[in-house]
Amino acid sequence: MKNITSRKNPICVHVRNLGKSKEYRTNHGEFLCDGIKLFEEAVKSKASITSAFMTSKLDLVIPKETELYMIDESIMDFISPLKNPQEIMFVCKIPETANVNLSSGTHILLDAVQDPGNVGTIIRSADAFGIESLLLAENCADPYNPKTIRASMGAIFRQKISYISLEELKESKARIIGTHCSDCKDIRLVDLKDAIIVLGNEGQGISENLRLLCDEMVKIPLCADSESLNVAIAASIIMWEAQRGH
Repeated sequence: MKNITSRKNPICVHVRNLGKSKEYRTNHGEFLCDGIKLFEEAVKSKASITSAFMTSKLDLVIPKETELYMIDESIMDFISPLKNPQEIMFVCKIPETANVNLSSGTHILLDAVQDPGNVGTIIRSADAFGIESLLLAENCADPYNPKTIRASMGAIFRQKISYISLEELKESKARIIGTHCSDCKDIRLVDLKDAIIVLGNEGQGISENLRLLCDEMVKIPLCADSESLNVAIAASIIMWEAQRGH
């Protein structure tokens, strides 16, 4: 264990930047996490933890390859992007994108879902319901944003996640199901197995380019006076229904 006593330490600057910038995270292939529960989930999932920072000694299993640093609370406040940092923060390597067969299993594609908390909750539900992979259009919130990580409750270390372009989607030849609020089939009447299910932005829905690729559109039936659902709740209902159909 090493002690860090200055905010100007290059390691502190590096960690602070990981919490602030998607571009920086992408360029360095690392992301920032916080909290004992997330650390334990990362260890259990065999995530690659490169470094950890503690404000007090904790009774945790530390992987051999993890550099451990002791810091005070003022430095923790400096490196953390969160308002209320916990007593441990740690850095993980971004996993390599897994090869996924888009024609087999249920996949969820998010289009312009920009709230990190919603994306994190969807990752958590995808892990819980055995979704094959979570696909992101380029205009989505970063899955490795610290707020996304916290909302995922550890599922980020297990769920397959990758970005996908329109061209890749076209080439996949997969069955694509879009979601909408009205004028389409009841989701309970549609086979959701072996398909990519698209969820769009809560305000605008699915973009026109993606809508044109959909083989069919489905809706979650709501009470007459209800306009819509939060996208993370809608995604969880859809994933449960997809699992129920297996």
